[in-house]
Amino acid sequence: MTLDIQDLQVSYGGIRALKGVSIQVEDGKIVALIGANGAGKSTTLRAISGLEKAQSGKILYNGEDITGLPSKEIVRRGVVMVPEGRLIFPDMTVLENLKIGAFLRRDKEIQKDIEYMYTLFPRLKERSWQMAGTLSGGEQQMLAVGRALMSRPKLLMMDEPSLGLAPLVVKDIFAIINRIRENGVTVLLIEQNANAALKIADEGYVLETGSIALRGQGKELLNNPEVRAAYLGKA
Repeated sequence: MTLDIQDLQVSYGGIRALKGVSIQVEDGKIVALIGANGAGKSTTLRAISGLEKAQSGKILYNGEDITGLPSKEIVRRGVVMVPEGRLIFPDMTVLENLKIGAFLRRDKEIQKDIEYMYTLFPRLKERSWQMAGTLSGGEQQMLAVGRALMSRPKLLMMDEPSLGLAPLVVKDIFAIINRIRENGVTVLLIEQNANAALKIADEGYVLETGSIALRGQGKELLNNPEVRAAYLGKA
């Protein structure tokens, strides 16, 4: 087991955002967490990343309790997030953004990994000296993923990677997610595009108003009448 979230509860003021969420992410798998806006999906990732404080519950990673650890210590353990909205550094070049992803590393293979990112994302190589803020939305998303991969994560968490992208770009992004998993990185994926997410997911969870409503294999949830009616627009 890579990640084991046990009865996680998070509140904002007097509002309970997560009401005892339990999720398991096994090594080498893609796990999708789907749900409507405000269901608690991003809060879950932010709690795992150490950006939100858990009121109760545990977050175990490879058997170690990482609940409440500083974010940089969680990154050191190989748990890295691609945030919603990309949050690249717009006034820095593509190359500088990639290098920032490796800021905790002290090994001598950073340049090798930059070249790998250029293989994974050829458009980034073409624009390596371009200011990141002038890239298209799809290119910025590729840069955000590449920057996260530069830290050599074992578990990559992705928050709405298809948000605001054209359908053809979305297809490319999900193909890249599959390739990342094939290269040995476990993926926890948050998506409102439930159809695309569940098609590539080994396991899936449906989050509703801070609680897990359904759990199952990706294809199983994709064919579940309740999921189809609520999230796929199909009865």
